[in-house]
Amino acid sequence: MDEKSSSSRLLVALVTVLLFGAIVLQYVCPGSDCQLLRLGSSAPGDGGAGGAGGGGSPTSKAAGAGDPYVAEDGALARFVPRFHFEAADLDRVVDFNIKGDDVIVFLHIQKTGGTTFGRHLVRNIQLERPCECRAGQKKCTCYRPGKRETWLFSRFSTGWSCGLHADWTELTNCVPSVMGNREPPETHKAPRNYYYITILRDPVWRYLSEWRHVQRGATWKASLHMCDGRAPTLAELPSCYPGDDWSGCSLEEFMACPHNLANNRQTRMLADLSLVGCYNLTAMSDNQRGAVLLESAKRNLRRMAFFGLTEYQRKTQYLFERTFRLAFIAPFTQLNGTRAASVEVAPETQQRIRELNRWDVELYEYARDLFLQRFQYARQQERREARQRRQQERRRLRAKVLPWWGGPGKGPKPTKASPVRQSLATWPAEQNQGEAEKNQESEGELEDLWWEEEEEEEDENGTIEDYIDNVEQW
Repeated sequence: MDEKSSSSRLLVALVTVLLFGAIVLQYVCPGSDCQLLRLGSSAPGDGGAGGAGGGGSPTSKAAGAGDPYVAEDGALARFVPRFHFEAADLDRVVDFNIKGDDVIVFLHIQKTGGTTFGRHLVRNIQLERPCECRAGQKKCTCYRPGKRETWLFSRFSTGWSCGLHADWTELTNCVPSVMGNREPPETHKAPRNYYYITILRDPVWRYLSEWRHVQRGATWKASLHMCDGRAPTLAELPSCYPGDDWSGCSLEEFMACPHNLANNRQTRMLADLSLVGCYNLTAMSDNQRGAVLLESAKRNLRRMAFFGLTEYQRKTQYLFERTFRLAFIAPFTQLNGTRAASVEVAPETQQRIRELNRWDVELYEYARDLFLQRFQYARQQERREARQRRQQERRRLRAKVLPWWGGPGKGPKPTKASPVRQSLATWPAEQNQGEAEKNQESEGELEDLWWEEEEEEEDENGTIEDYIDNVEQW
């Protein structure tokens, strides 16, 4: 009986443990996809994206713990650089002088989220003299501190002064003369510094967004398309629709027009059109024209002071703030619920859109690679600067503690074999006990500082060099 009762009690205990475990499991994993299985593969704050990359760079793993920038599409976890860039291409910190003669010029490409970013520039930057934006008015007044001169050239500050959605070719030829006409030249003895910026977007979604915009009646007829001092003729740039607009057009109709400026729009708007005879399509073959425009667009994009990507709002904000040393008031928000995102497009249609925008696809891959490399480079520089600040703080603390045992060169140098706290043994016996304990804590802290400082000085100068070496290996 005793064995039976013991067995019964053991069986009851096992059943109880199993039931308790089942209840706990249902509580922790209420759905079919148990969250516990993902805890090891996703760091806090990365939205689980980091686990899909099958590893990732050391930078992304280190940044994953509470790093808000990893959450955007898990880009850092999956990012493997494809292109090699020099340090000058990655280090984008300009000496922007808002009180001087510097001007930020925003090249606004259609359907890239430029309207949102343009509003950030006039409404969301911490400035000594904020832009004056009045209700009911599209444009804001963005004057420099103490001057009646603008520091920003964009649709929300100066309007479409060089034409509706002016491209790189138009802006570089138009902006200096427009700025000279707006402000008397005698007030500017030194030439202005123009810092060009832009926003890019995934070509397929940008193309679909433009189609939906045109479908609702947009035409952009006010665009000038000036190049080499003249606008294109009707034969050089024919219209895709016979009426006043192209409202109601289907996606098939939109893709079928060979003169549709939506095709490879980002490449064309960032390139120097003078290199291909502007809009004269007979100057060279389509492949030659596209190759020249693509290389020109890459070169101009690389040399721009800043560019952002619609798909990476937080990283765009971070790089802009670091580049111009200007801070935004409110953080950027990643919005994926766009009209283009609501369009269901078959895979074969998406592939056709990529073929129609093959230069934009290649440009965006290049831009994304450069963008993410710049972000990682900037974060490494930020960590290096933080290390230098900590070292300066340690030196400051050491300068305060050293006089307690006679100043530099007069007391024993702290070493592992001869810690500073040993000097307390020679301290006068009549020393106040509270003061001695305070000194002991400070000197013990100083002892740690010696060793930490030595370790950091060993890798201080190698941070950026290591990154460049890695890029060369990529």
